Amino acid sequence: QVQLQETAPGLVKPSQTLSLTCSVSGDSITTSHSYWNWLRQPPGKGLEWMGALSYSGSTYYSPSLKSRGSISRDTSKNQFTLQLSSVTPEDTAVYFCARIINEGSSWMDNPLDAWGQGTLVTVSS
Repeated sequence: QVQLQETAPGLVKPSQTLSLTCSVSGDSITTSHSYWNWLRQPPGKGLEWMGALSYSGSTYYSPSLKSRGSISRDTSKNQFTLQLSSVTPEDTAVYFCARIINEGSSWMDNPLDAWGQGTLVTVSS
């Protein structure tokens, strides 16, 4: 059974870089046709997809990140990381990592089938 666990600092100051890590067990982030996603939900708002990392190492980003986001991986630790630079209070949210297994022609058409529990990050001075 796949399990995902997010880790991040609970409080970050404005203009700093936020680093979030997702640790995966029960599956490998290099498993063929797997895609590893970051999403967030600000207080009182809907869920926002931020970006993803494919099993082969390709990355995909939401235009809303405006080049502030970067996703990387450590295959030896079976972890992937999101770095978000120049954070503002608007980046305050619960951040989730989640998995997609592509069973068709377009990976984005498949459901997020495994989720971490989420971690709250607050951006405040």
